[in-house]
Amino acid sequence: MVDVAKLAGVSQQTVSRVVNNATNVSPDIRERVETAIEQLRYRRNTAAAALASNRTMNLGVVSYALSVHGPSVALFGISEEARLNGYSTRLITIGSLDRASMRAALRELNSDEVDGVIVLAPLYSAVEMLRGIETDVPVITFEQGSPETSMSVSIDEVTGARRVVRHLLDLGHETVWHVEGPPGWMASTARHRGWSAELSAAGRVVPPVVTTADWSAESGYRAGLELADRPGITAVFAANDPFALGVMKAFDERRIAVPADVSVVGFDDVAEARYFQPALTTVVLDFEEVGRVAVERILAMMRGEDAETIPLIEPMLVVRDSTAPPPERG
Repeated sequence: MVDVAKLAGVSQQTVSRVVNNATNVSPDIRERVETAIEQLRYRRNTAAAALASNRTMNLGVVSYALSVHGPSVALFGISEEARLNGYSTRLITIGSLDRASMRAALRELNSDEVDGVIVLAPLYSAVEMLRGIETDVPVITFEQGSPETSMSVSIDEVTGARRVVRHLLDLGHETVWHVEGPPGWMASTARHRGWSAELSAAGRVVPPVVTTADWSAESGYRAGLELADRPGITAVFAANDPFALGVMKAFDERRIAVPADVSVVGFDDVAEARYFQPALTTVVLDFEEVGRVAVERILAMMRGEDAETIPLIEPMLVVRDSTAPPPERG
């Protein structure tokens, strides 16, 4: 760090600020320091930093159902933001959502091992399990579709679902059917709430939902077969992109064209969504940002900063080829 400071013509404290991603550094000084770091191939000594700060330089993550898109991408965001701040991450996955499992996971990630914990289990039962469990380190949760709080990170999924419905109504569809996510997941409730609220606000019929057991394309396929047997459907909002893929597969088998006969919209914007046939209209949810914000808040809590409300992350509708005006009735 001494060599970097000399080469950049700044103090060691300024180098430390840049390394720790502090905001109170001017752009030109930051560029000089980063150039010096690159030239000297400087790497932060995390062991020395841990000794100097009396911290472990580790962040813990408790996760459930990492095979689901949102938590898995959020985990990547956590690991990248932690790395940029000189931290390593320690992951513990839990197989069941009961108080004993949650308590055991948090006990394993005790204050001797990590400086903070992020819980990636956006289900109502997981949030309930956390209540009453005391920890020695700060804890931040990922709670999809929940209101703003100072202790959880969330995406405004209600607004995202409303934008889906508004897009389809603006195309001329009379109403929108919904393939709902599995019970217990916060995302399922938030997306259902936005869907029904927008239809009700527009004075449209709110059809019965089609339920699913999990987040898989197979569940979407079964839902699609059920919808194919219902006459008069022109628009479907699937609670995630794999559902939408399964629905379109079922429709194709029943000779129902997308979007000529029925428009289909997904949610999440998985990497493959633009390569579906047709390319899928969906909603972008920035789960990497969820991870980044969670780490940012944990570090702020460790610095003793006031716990401010964490703003909801904004969703974005991406219109592709799977939506169109409804077919003209003869």
